[in-house]
Amino acid sequence: MTKKRAGESWLNKWTILAAVVVALVGGWLAFGQASGVPVETVRPTQGPIAQYVDEQGKTRLPRTYEITMPLAGRIEAITLEPGDPVRKGETVARLVQSDLRNDLDEAEAAVERLTASIAENADTTVEATSKTQASHFVESMKSTVEAAKSRMVAGQSRVDYANTFLGRVEQLIPSRAKTEVELDQAQLRKVEADTDYQQDVLIYQAMKSIDSATMLLPTLVQQYIDRKDLTIAVLKQEKAEAEARLRQAKTNVERSTMTSPIDGVILERSIVNEQQLPAGAALLTIGDLQQLEVEADLLSQNAVNLKAGSRALIYGAAVGRTPEDGLEGVIERIRPAGFTKRSSLGVDQQRVRVIIRLRDGELEKVAAERTLGVDYRVQVRAIEEEKNSALTIPRACLFRAADGSWQVMAVRDGVARLVQVEVGLINDRLAEITANLAADDFVILAPESSLHDGDPVRGISGK
Repeated sequence: MTKKRAGESWLNKWTILAAVVVALVGGWLAFGQASGVPVETVRPTQGPIAQYVDEQGKTRLPRTYEITMPLAGRIEAITLEPGDPVRKGETVARLVQSDLRNDLDEAEAAVERLTASIAENADTTVEATSKTQASHFVESMKSTVEAAKSRMVAGQSRVDYANTFLGRVEQLIPSRAKTEVELDQAQLRKVEADTDYQQDVLIYQAMKSIDSATMLLPTLVQQYIDRKDLTIAVLKQEKAEAEARLRQAKTNVERSTMTSPIDGVILERSIVNEQQLPAGAALLTIGDLQQLEVEADLLSQNAVNLKAGSRALIYGAAVGRTPEDGLEGVIERIRPAGFTKRSSLGVDQQRVRVIIRLRDGELEKVAAERTLGVDYRVQVRAIEEEKNSALTIPRACLFRAADGSWQVMAVRDGVARLVQVEVGLINDRLAEITANLAADDFVILAPESSLHDGDPVRGISGK
């Protein structure tokens, strides 16, 4: 009995010893397995990737319409407020009409007055009659001059006869064939003949002078008619100028009522109350918010990788979107000239302005929830290149070697291995791997700088 108990005691001791040995071996194996540096690992995945540029931008309109004073004058009070919708052709501002109407009435009166003056000067009926009368008078004076000349010649004959008769009487007086009375009568006739002759000469000379003056009458009347023609030419020129002023007055009346050139909204209002303003003074700014686009100032070294037609995403608080569901846009144009812009850190940077047009229907996606206007701050993601399927790893797995090449740490056979890889597209989240990695590799995420090639590691989470 005692021997049997002694044997059972040794058996229990060996059993306990074996269990301890097994426990020690298992613990050693477990310790060996757990002795590597714990690292977080990921597997490369096949999926889409895009290389892009993120930058702040702002909304803008490709064109705004300035409503300005068409001419110097007094503007009526403007009641429209910024944000008010307007229709094409709707009156948005107007000049005080009374002043313009007075100018128009004055211009019309000037044209009518000159028209009447031209008609009055064009009527030469009286002048033509006067010219005819003057011609007849000239002919009449010619006859009168001839009659006066004939009278003068007759008077000369009477003088000659009176002288001859007086000589005969004087010769007969000594013989008493003629009496003293007859001598006196002969002398009287001579005196009367001389006097009549002198009168005839004076009348003839006067008729000649009058005839000379009379001959100028038709010429004077014709010159007056010609002068009226010159006056008509001047009046016509003045009428043309008056008609030009009338047309301008009518144009001013038409332009005094300013209408909206588009269906849109009031963006800015510069004038509220009635006041006198010069020509060209700004009144309103109108735009169509359905035409909103986005502008962003990209670094020139990034802009060179873009082109018109490249895809872009608009996101941010203003549109209530993230980059993953941003509004779709397309680069409309890239300005050919860059400019220097100082960053918030005080560094001068060369930037290029890029204009992004939203695709049809994109604005309507946010219109029901948000009011998007001009100069609203947004985020722009301009896509340089994208692929639908590529082998990608998180960007945090990559780091640069001393020679500038890309490297990763891969876990192979329980140790970390430094692997030089070739990178295709890259962004701030993912990187495309084009060589030296497979889809079944484990890559260390954000490896520590203290980790070296060949160090034992153990992955704590693998994908």
